[in-house]
Amino acid sequence: MTGSIRVLIADDQAMVREGFGALLAAQPDLIVVGDAADGAQAVALARRTDPDVVLMDVRMPVLDGLEATRRLLDVPPGTHRPRVLMLTTFDLDDYVYEALRAGASGFLLKDARGAELVHAVRVVASGDALLAPSVTRRLIADFAARPRAARARPAALDTLTPRELEVLRLVARGRSNTEIADELVVAEQTVKTHVGRVLSKLDLRDRVQAVVFAYESGLIVPGE
Repeated sequence: MTGSIRVLIADDQAMVREGFGALLAAQPDLIVVGDAADGAQAVALARRTDPDVVLMDVRMPVLDGLEATRRLLDVPPGTHRPRVLMLTTFDLDDYVYEALRAGASGFLLKDARGAELVHAVRVVASGDALLAPSVTRRLIADFAARPRAARARPAALDTLTPRELEVLRLVARGRSNTEIADELVVAEQTVKTHVGRVLSKLDLRDRVQAVVFAYESGLIVPGE
């Protein structure tokens, strides 16, 4: 089907793979191209099937979801790179930060409703990023717990206009485009344009990387 989103499911629990597979396959715009029981299988299968999105469980045998994500995304320029949506049972998973650094496009808890899973796949496939609110809180808490270190302001921040800096701060605080538009009293399309320019100027792949950049650069200080 033209325009269909190709999805690969990686989870060590057969019932989870089957349940997610049936749910996603029932959507007219989604095609499940395969499933894997561990990270090594996921990497090998993804290289054969070229999925648009990989649903990747964090904790798996043989090769965990974090290392599998690294291997999938650490490829030469021009090589197919799927979007990775991490699945976890716990919103306080120790892998959250490292998975985002590895290039995952978002996190979703396994107890999310079916409609939320379908939405998440579509959001990630579109090139955006997605984090469950509890995972965003976990990420911010992690930064807050780290010792403050003196860091030079990245020169890349100076390429942003005042409005783009404002948008970046709001993105880093977990606001959606709609919420940002309401707060700044501008059209949602204007926000999308600003976000696109921020990502381009800072050479960031998506909103998740923007959140990490904003905290690591000191633009946002947890607790402010």
